[in-house]
Amino acid sequence: MRLRGSLPDHHVSPESKESVRIGMGSVATMAALLLGLLVASTKQSFDTKNTEVGQFSAKLISLDQMLANFGPETAEIRTLLRRSLETGINRVWSEGDTEQSSTARAGSWTRELPVAIQKLSPRDDAQTAFKSQAFQLAGDLGEMRWLLFEQSEPSFSPPLLVMMVFWLTLTFVSVGLFSPTNATAIGAQMLAALAVSGAIFLLLELDRPFSGFVQISKEPVLNALQVLGT
Repeated sequence: MRLRGSLPDHHVSPESKESVRIGMGSVATMAALLLGLLVASTKQSFDTKNTEVGQFSAKLISLDQMLANFGPETAEIRTLLRRSLETGINRVWSEGDTEQSSTARAGSWTRELPVAIQKLSPRDDAQTAFKSQAFQLAGDLGEMRWLLFEQSEPSFSPPLLVMMVFWLTLTFVSVGLFSPTNATAIGAQMLAALAVSGAIFLLLELDRPFSGFVQISKEPVLNALQVLGT
């Protein structure tokens, strides 16, 4: 709007306005499509991760019950499972852990737990079945744990975000260039900018499913933690 006052009249003529409107219409369409697709894709990914957390919690309880059914000799393994879950919760839903501590914590899922189960000595067919199922569940949990760990990192491409913001900025500049300088026009533009910024903020928040304002609840794994060992 301020730029308009410093431009020659022929730069803000009806012909110039129509030319800018047509060009910026294409940019606005591309920006709207890209923003809509990104929000939909990120929301779908967020819902998928939320489902995976529920499945992870269910498998935890199942593994604990399999170990309990095997016999009292699995008490140490069940304690290891509970301790691994506690550290896993702190790693996925907390920030600031070092890479070394993260690797060490992950080792209990991929090495210590499966090895401990494999060392069990079944005495009958029932215990053999429980051991086999427990070993399979431990492998699944180790894989899911790494998957959740990798998904806790932002995956949104910064260049894509910069390009989208650039497109949106162009559209608002083009509108402001030919808008009257009154309170209604200024208020409408500010509200429109706030709405678009809110969509981008939501997009970035959904891309960080285990931190920020919009995050996946850890209640399922906390509930599983209360059940483990009982």
